[in-house]
Amino acid sequence: MQHLQKIFSLSRAQKRLVSLLGDSVFITLSFWMALFVRIDEVHIFSNISYWTVLFFVLPMSLFFFTKLGLYRAVLRYIGLHALVAINTGILLSTISLVVVAFYLTADMPRTLPFIYAAFMLMCVGGSRVLIRSFIGTSIKKDGEPVIIYGAGVSGRQLLSSLVQSREYYPVAFVDEDTNLHGTVIQGVNVYSPDVIQQLTKKKAATKVLLAIPSATRSKRKAILTQLEFLSVPVLTIPSTADLVNGDKLYSDVKEVEIDDLLGRESVAPRQDLLQANIIDKVVMVTGAGGSIGSELCRQILRQSPKKLILFELSEYSLYAIESELSLMAKELNLDVPILPMLGSVQNENRVRSIMQSFGVKTVYHAAAYKHVPLVEHNVIEGIRNNVFGTLYTVRAAIDAKVETFVLISTDKAVRPTNVMGTTKRMAELVLQAFANEGNATRFCMVRFGNVLGSSGSVVPLFRSQIAKGGPLTVTHPEITRFFMTIPEASQLVIQAGAMGKGGDVFVLDMGKSVKIVDLAQKMIRLSGFDVLNDENPNGDIAIEFSGLRPGEKLYEELLIGDDVTGTNHERIMTANELNLSWKEYEVILDKLDIACNTRDLEGIRNILLTTPTGFAPTDGICDLLYQQQAKNIQSQSNIVNL
Repeated sequence: MQHLQKIFSLSRAQKRLVSLLGDSVFITLSFWMALFVRIDEVHIFSNISYWTVLFFVLPMSLFFFTKLGLYRAVLRYIGLHALVAINTGILLSTISLVVVAFYLTADMPRTLPFIYAAFMLMCVGGSRVLIRSFIGTSIKKDGEPVIIYGAGVSGRQLLSSLVQSREYYPVAFVDEDTNLHGTVIQGVNVYSPDVIQQLTKKKAATKVLLAIPSATRSKRKAILTQLEFLSVPVLTIPSTADLVNGDKLYSDVKEVEIDDLLGRESVAPRQDLLQANIIDKVVMVTGAGGSIGSELCRQILRQSPKKLILFELSEYSLYAIESELSLMAKELNLDVPILPMLGSVQNENRVRSIMQSFGVKTVYHAAAYKHVPLVEHNVIEGIRNNVFGTLYTVRAAIDAKVETFVLISTDKAVRPTNVMGTTKRMAELVLQAFANEGNATRFCMVRFGNVLGSSGSVVPLFRSQIAKGGPLTVTHPEITRFFMTIPEASQLVIQAGAMGKGGDVFVLDMGKSVKIVDLAQKMIRLSGFDVLNDENPNGDIAIEFSGLRPGEKLYEELLIGDDVTGTNHERIMTANELNLSWKEYEVILDKLDIACNTRDLEGIRNILLTTPTGFAPTDGICDLLYQQQAKNIQSQSNIVNL
C-alpha cells in the first residue's frame, strides 16, 4: 500500500516512465506466456529467433501505445479514450508480431497471435483497471464525511474533485434515478433519496452536497424541502454557468442560495428590450453604488452603451462599482467609457450639468433612501432625497433632452403605512405629472418588492445570526414579503423601461409572497441546526419576534387598484392609477418644501396625509430629532413650572 502511495505521489513524467517500464514487462511476459501455453516446452527460451522477434516487437508496441496517447491518460480518470488506445495498441502490437515473425521466418504457431493478444489485454488493460479500481475503493478518509446528492456528471466530477482535497470525503451518492440504485461509482455506493435520513446517521455524514446545477429552481426547491429536516448543513456546487466559464470549481461548494428555496424560475430576457434604450447611447444610473443600481450598471455594460455614467453620493460605493465595472469591461473586451461622478440628486445644477455635458439619453433613477425605519427616524432627509431628489433629476432630464427616464420604485409605495413608501409614491406622482405635460422625455416607473441580497435584506441578517448561534429575529409571526433576485429585477427594469410610452407604472410579477418566519426556519434547518421552540426545547437556534418596526406593514402589495393589464412580457404588467397634473402637484410640493425648510413635522405629516398617496400611518411621528426637541421643550416647561 505504501509503495503504491509513493508511486501515486510521483510527478507526471516519472509516472509515465513507470508506465513504460511496466508495459515493457507486460509485453515481454505476454509474449513468453503465449509461447509457453501454446508450445508447452522449456526450450523456447533458448530459441534465438523468438528473442529476435521480441527485440523488434517490444519497442514497436511501446511506440504504438505512446502515439495513441495511452501515457497521457490519468489513471484515476481513465475513460473511453484510454480503453480505445489500449485495444488499438494491442491490435497493432499483435500485427507487428505477425509481420516481424514472417520476415524473420520465425517458427511460430498460427494461434500464437490470438493467445498473445489475450495475455496483453489481461496484463496491459487489466493492470490499469485494477489500479483504477484500487483508487476508487481507497478514497482517502481525510476531512468531513459527506453525502453527494446527484450521481450524474456533476456529481461524479464533484467526487473526483473531493478526492483531491482534504476538506471532505464522500461516503455515499443519493440519486432519484432508480437505475443507479445499488450501483457503485468510483467506489461510492448509490442510494435512493428515501433512505437519506438513515444514511446520514449510518455514515455519520456531516453535510449533504447538492450536485444538480442544471436542475430547475422548482426541482431544487422540492429537493431542499425534502432535505431541510436532516439536521445537517446542505451545501451546493456552483451554477453550470460558473463551472463552464471556469469562474468556479466543482469543489467550491457554498451555502444554498435562497432563491433555490423560493423555487422561482427565471425567464430568459428579451435581447431587443435589453438593448433598446442602451446600445450606442449615453446611459446614466443614479445611486449606481447601491444594490439595485450596481446590478443595473452590470447589466447595462453588457449591452454596450456609448458611455456609462455612474452617479453616486458615497465615495467608497462609487470607487467599488467603478473598479468592478472597469475590470468587467476588460474581461468582456468592451470599449465603453465608464465615468464615475460624485454627487447628490438633491443638487439639481450638478445633475443637469452632467446630463447636458455628456449628452445623456437614458436615465435609470435608483438613488433613494429605502430603509423604512431609518426614513421614519429621519423624515425630512427622506423626503428631500426621495421626493425632491427625484423632482430635480426629472427637471434636469427634461432640460438635457433625455429620451427615457426610468424610476426604480417599490411595493411599499402601495397604500403606504410609512414615510419611505409615501415618498416613493410621491416620486411616482412627480413622473406622472410631468408625463401629463407632454414632455419629449419618456417617463416610466417600475415597481417591485424585496430583492435577495440587497442592503437591509433579511437574508444576510439571518445568515449572520445563524453564524453567531442565534437567535433569529423576525418582527412578526405573520409578516410576509415578496422576493426576487437582484439580477432578475434589474433585467426586468431595463426591459420594462423599453416598453414605456409615457407615465407608465410597470409592476413586476413577484410570484407568491413568502412568510418570513418560514424562511427563517428553512435557513436554520439547511444550516444543519434544529429550531428551538416550545415543541422542540432541545433545539439549537431560536426565533424571536421583536415586533413590527415603525411604519412596517405585515403584507406588501404591488397594486393600488385592480386596473392592471398584461404586456408582451410575461413577468411585466402595467397599472392604471390615479395621478395629478403638474399644476395641482406643484402646489403640494411647494407647501412640502416650506414645511421641510422650517422643520414643521406636523405640517409635513398633514401634507403627506392629504396628498392622494393612500398614506395610512400606523405610528406617530418617529423622527428622532423631532422627538428629542419635544423632550427638551417638555423638560424646559417642567423647570419653569417648578
